[in-house]
Amino acid sequence: MKKYSSLLIAASVTFALAGCVSTANESSSTASASNAAVPAQQVQPDVVMPTAAQDGEITLKQIMADPQWIGALPTDMGWSVDDSKIVFEKELPDSALTEVYIADINSPQNAVKAPLADLHKYRFDERVVRNDGVVAYAFEDSVFIQFTNGKTVQLTRGGNPLSNLTFMTDGRLMALSGSRFVAINLEDGTREELLRWEFADKPKAVEPAEDYIAQEQHTLIEYIALERKNRQDRENAHKALASNSASVAPEPFYFNKSHRLAGISVSPAGNYAVVATTESKPSRDDSDIMPHYIQEDSRIAAKPVRQRVADADPVNHELWLLNLKTGEKSELNYFSLPGYNDDVLASVKTENAKAKGENYEVNRLPRPITLLQSWYWTKPSIRWHKNGEAVAVMLEAWDNKDRWIATVDLDKKVLENQHRLHDDAWVNYRFNAFDWLNTSETLYFQSEHSGYAHVYLQKPGEKPVAVTSGQYIVDDLTLSPDDNFLYFKANIEHPGLYEIYRADLSNMNIEAMTDLNGMTDYALSHDGEQLVLSHSKVNKPAELYVKPAQASVAATQITNSTSDTFNALPWAVPNIVAIPSSHTDAPIYARVYLPENYDSTASNKAVVFNHGAGYLQNAHQGWSGYFREYMFHSMLVQQGYVVLDMDYRASAGYGRDWRTAIYRQMGTPEVQDLRDGVNWLVENANVDRTRIGTYGGSYGGFLTFMSMFTAPDLFAAGAALRPVTDWAHYNTPYTANILNTPSIDPIAYERSSPIYFAEGLEKPLLINAPMVDDNVFFHDTVRLVQRLIELEKEDFETAIYPVEPHGFVQPSSWLDEYRRIYKLFEENL
Repeated sequence: MKKYSSLLIAASVTFALAGCVSTANESSSTASASNAAVPAQQVQPDVVMPTAAQDGEITLKQIMADPQWIGALPTDMGWSVDDSKIVFEKELPDSALTEVYIADINSPQNAVKAPLADLHKYRFDERVVRNDGVVAYAFEDSVFIQFTNGKTVQLTRGGNPLSNLTFMTDGRLMALSGSRFVAINLEDGTREELLRWEFADKPKAVEPAEDYIAQEQHTLIEYIALERKNRQDRENAHKALASNSASVAPEPFYFNKSHRLAGISVSPAGNYAVVATTESKPSRDDSDIMPHYIQEDSRIAAKPVRQRVADADPVNHELWLLNLKTGEKSELNYFSLPGYNDDVLASVKTENAKAKGENYEVNRLPRPITLLQSWYWTKPSIRWHKNGEAVAVMLEAWDNKDRWIATVDLDKKVLENQHRLHDDAWVNYRFNAFDWLNTSETLYFQSEHSGYAHVYLQKPGEKPVAVTSGQYIVDDLTLSPDDNFLYFKANIEHPGLYEIYRADLSNMNIEAMTDLNGMTDYALSHDGEQLVLSHSKVNKPAELYVKPAQASVAATQITNSTSDTFNALPWAVPNIVAIPSSHTDAPIYARVYLPENYDSTASNKAVVFNHGAGYLQNAHQGWSGYFREYMFHSMLVQQGYVVLDMDYRASAGYGRDWRTAIYRQMGTPEVQDLRDGVNWLVENANVDRTRIGTYGGSYGGFLTFMSMFTAPDLFAAGAALRPVTDWAHYNTPYTANILNTPSIDPIAYERSSPIYFAEGLEKPLLINAPMVDDNVFFHDTVRLVQRLIELEKEDFETAIYPVEPHGFVQPSSWLDEYRRIYKLFEENL
């Protein structure tokens, strides 16, 4: 494994700072870089520099234009149905649409547009393989079957769509069709209904008498008695026919008519199903609307939006085991799950009760529990083994403190806990992949219980075995079809460097599959023989590479997509610096941008960027998702600014403790980290403490507020873009993880929401707010502005964008926004 120092590249200009080496250009002057003393924590990215002239001017008008000017970049890489083609997409020029491209595995550099008539051979929504190699896949509203002789048959076109494709143990194709599962024999075309369900009262031929006079009616009137007898006889006859004749479909299973389906999966053996239901109630109120002022008819449209966390009610799923052969329906209760009735928020409730002068008594009632609703998959968290004899479910407590993996004892009709992940803060909404190995009844899953996301194998009833371990994160798992290898993406060598690895499941040996130095993603071919890779550098967008699935073979680049205009501009190359923290033993990793004409003896001005999403990593060695901000930072560097981009606490990539530092105190650890960053700039980059500004969007806008309001000495000016001002108005899945809910933990919301600290504003503040933002509502800005007015604050400005959502879409809006930010810094730093 290579050392960090080996990542240094040749540089023409090297600035020796305390804990930092900055590279402004790449040329033939190698001695100064190779002789520089570089701490082990310092990483200089492996950079691909532009090949054209290096003296171009980076302008706001260029970098905020439609990003198509950067080049037709490849996205959504994958493999064709038969693995013979690499498949990816490129944006159609002057359009928001994309076109599909294909490249033969034998000549991958020669990509061509996929013919529309053959698109179903290359793109698919689902794909499953039978033991004999027959493939079934869904594309648009059709299902296709590809036989081993190469023949492809279109099974359906239109009609009731088929989804959740699975091959059964008897070779038939099983699929979800409306409110039923069907099995299709691919050899003769016969179709069988395996399961149907309804949310209704089960009909009865005769109902018992409701009261005395009805009972008397049944007794005294022979006509009534005969009618009831005939109806009962007909129902009995139909049941007898259904139980003895294959010509009659089985009766549906009936569930509480006030409930709805939350998840369902049928065994490949066709004999059992696991179903989750939940109370059917609106996910939002009629008052959850957003006015959209710019309409074709010049009227105001009231757009429906999501519910606020302040209005959220607990959700519980009822879990059922259905015996499809006998018609028996059995509830799977949660009593076997360790901690199912723990009062995990007792200390929080006690603190909040005490603040109101009340007492709180511990409550040991069962907690609301649901199937885990991951942001990273669409199917329910119910996994049947291919043999149809074992099933596992992943469950989570609605309070976000526990996740369980449990199997189902099909004979005893009970859940059996296999793994509990408890977190006093919250269980991560990432790193929850789980499934069975193909060839044995062994589970593999991700867990953060060691402090970092790692992979484990576990046979039910036994202890889990670690496949990976260490101070790094493992994500994006792919099991090879023969169960020999588990592929994954990880930052083993450095928190900001992601490569592709695989674990040999026979001995847990880890092999590095790539050595590209940057940010790398992958897609394994269905046969497990080839890898297509998406790899980017810090100043170069992602390009595609391909290689055999062998550790000893290097990857070959197959696309080169950036435009001449992009290549000609002198993009800044930030250093990845480990800034010492005043509040934790771990360093704060950050990108540091230094001007080419940087004077280590002068008093410099600086900008600190706060990335959005909170749980996101931006101080890495690949092309940033914040690519406009990266280009803006390059422009600032040209103008003589130093730029700092920190992965403050709460950021992704650094393990559980870094993530959960903000539990019940959003905005406090992050501002502490920003102060450490500012101090580092002053002490190591000769930045004038009075000439530092800050900006960020979404969570970064929230963090701008918190720093400007709670630490007014820290920055001379700040810009908050599409910012959260009061977390009680944000969504439930994200916010309740970190702050619980306002009904339970109002202290956390008041401690974490900028609107409660607005009186602390002392320096110039720019607020940029899109008006049709259905993520962070415009309402957030409106309330804060009113609060600032009432506090008689004068030095703030609000810019509104009437047609923009959370992620701006119009280049003119991007340009206006960043002109304002640049003007703010130029006037105040």
